[in-house]
Amino acid sequence: MQSRRRFIIQSTQAAAALTMIPDLIQAQGVTGIPSDEIGYTQTPLVYTYASLEPSIDAMTMEIHYTKHAAAYTKNMTDALTAEKVDASKKSIAELMSEISKYSTKMRNNAGGHYNHEFFWKSLRAPRAFNMPPDNLMKAFKESFGSFDVFQTQFTDAAKSRFGSGWAWLVGENGKLKVGSTPNQDNPLMDLSDLKGLPLLGLDVWEHAYYLKYQNRRADYISSFWSIVNWDQVAARFINC
Repeated sequence: MQSRRRFIIQSTQAAAALTMIPDLIQAQGVTGIPSDEIGYTQTPLVYTYASLEPSIDAMTMEIHYTKHAAAYTKNMTDALTAEKVDASKKSIAELMSEISKYSTKMRNNAGGHYNHEFFWKSLRAPRAFNMPPDNLMKAFKESFGSFDVFQTQFTDAAKSRFGSGWAWLVGENGKLKVGSTPNQDNPLMDLSDLKGLPLLGLDVWEHAYYLKYQNRRADYISSFWSIVNWDQVAARFINC
């Protein structure tokens, strides 16, 4: 009887723990594991606007998400209708791969929508010692020589992007490389000089950091490393 009672108690506890896993994942900002698919709608954030402080302040996050990113989604939707794109038959990744066939409005806004949805999933609450898992560390060593060299190259790409744009870590055939794109272009686009599977992206448009950092882009880039969701990056890396 005691064994049976203990089994029932343990089973109940295990079941309760399993029901808590989605909430735990959401609370930690671990999104898109095992899936990182991006669609044509703006999805809710899995963290609050204040969750990324002090790296990104709450007001910047709210304005960035509700105004800038929302506008890209709306304008993309208008372009999809005007240019007769059936979103039920074409993924946004496929749209990116042939973006040169479409208007500048589509390029800017579909790119802006994809980039921001990708960006939100790449972030989590700050960690003092935020390091990638072993599989990524090995890839960084093989592709760059060390994680520190990667960070330096990524930082340089973000700092040297003139005007507005993005810095990227991409994967291609199991190898990693860094670069940047202007405006709302991304490495999935057929007209991009930088090509590969996006693994990590940093928004260096002024609206992403100006309220807190003003013209100090370098400080914004430095603070970015504490909020990278390396679990998400590692999950993406599996597919390259």
